[in-house]
Amino acid sequence: MTAWEELASTALVGTDRRPYHGDLLEAAAVEVARRRAGRRIGEPERQDPAPDEERAAVGRRAAERLARIMGGEHERLLPEWLAAAAGTGRRVPPYVLPELLDRGRRDRSIRVHLGVLAGQRGRWLAGVNPAWDYLLEEPTGETWELGGAADRREHLRALRKADPGRARRLLESTWERETPDDRAEFAEVLADGLSMEDEPFLESALDDRRREVRQVAANLLTRLPGSRLSQRMAERARACVAIKGNVIAVEAPEVCDKAMERDGVRPKPPRGIGERAWWLQQLLARAPLGVWGHPPARLLTMRIPDWDAEVKAAWVRAAILQKDPGWARAMFGWDPIADLLDSLPPDEQQELAADFVKKHDLDSQLIMVLGGVSSHWREGLATAVLRKIVKVATTQPWNLGELVKMAGERIDPALFPLVLSYSPVESIQQVAALLRFRADMYKELCP
Repeated sequence: MTAWEELASTALVGTDRRPYHGDLLEAAAVEVARRRAGRRIGEPERQDPAPDEERAAVGRRAAERLARIMGGEHERLLPEWLAAAAGTGRRVPPYVLPELLDRGRRDRSIRVHLGVLAGQRGRWLAGVNPAWDYLLEEPTGETWELGGAADRREHLRALRKADPGRARRLLESTWERETPDDRAEFAEVLADGLSMEDEPFLESALDDRRREVRQVAANLLTRLPGSRLSQRMAERARACVAIKGNVIAVEAPEVCDKAMERDGVRPKPPRGIGERAWWLQQLLARAPLGVWGHPPARLLTMRIPDWDAEVKAAWVRAAILQKDPGWARAMFGWDPIADLLDSLPPDEQQELAADFVKKHDLDSQLIMVLGGVSSHWREGLATAVLRKIVKVATTQPWNLGELVKMAGERIDPALFPLVLSYSPVESIQQVAALLRFRADMYKELCP
């Protein structure tokens, strides 16, 4: 028996059963060091060098600003910098790649731009370090035939904008060979340019084995009032709801059958919601909004003796799912949530948000509403927010942190002179300084 085998055997059975003369742990440590010292070092695996870059890097000043942002200076601007830089078609310098790829490992939201920005060296590093191999799944600009899943998704998205029918036919031609995850993401691309021409394909996707694919298909079909799914949901809604005069009588469904499940109704409710309430909300949310026969403003004045909260929550969800501007506008007045703004054009988003800021105190709901408004905020919304900052600065200055940051990050940087001269209040000057930082950032990224 070798010295190591003797030590291991003694450790297994214990020194009570097999006495050992000396310190067992000390002897084991010495033996481990001796064995390691006598082991031959293996030959290092040979790595091919990184391929030459095909894209030019961003300029020196832009790269320095990126390093400052990653170093903690206005760190929340990193996604905006990356998006703006990716839009120029250039890459980041090699010295920032390790930290940037590490950030992408922790933050999935910035990965979408890294496929372009990391360049050839970034992909080479991703092939060497498994922690960075997520980069190999991000788009690089390759074609449908040659690219990975992300490249093919980008190709399909561009084709969908140019020729929606051709894009759908291309997807249909490879649908059965796609992975379940890819099918769900490819189907979402059809949201752009959605029409009744897509209906037969999406109806067939309701029978897909993957639940995520079925949900995407059901959500898209819900946006088509003439789809077979919408008509089935309309029939179910009529069976549950009757409008008589100024009263809406509601009877929630007793069961969730397989046909309802196929049409996107999930049978198991979240914790805290009863089954019938859950089924009712989903069913009404997928029913075409025209089934109600009245405008939303009129419906909101009617009395709903039973299931009132569930019906109105379903109307909010329907406005979001079906992206109906009229309903989104009305339901925002009843329940101002950020998701409703997504159904409205950017100008109207900002108008509604500006009006909300004027009438609402600074709290978490106001911050969430502003978070749903597309950047860059123009003068109307910017002025409303600046006025709110000045007002709160005199009463609750400690409560301004998030609003000041959001204003600096969302207001159009071109409005820097307006903000700088708006008020000498310190918090306004902080907004102006951040706008100046962003304006310089965009200027540095210009070719």
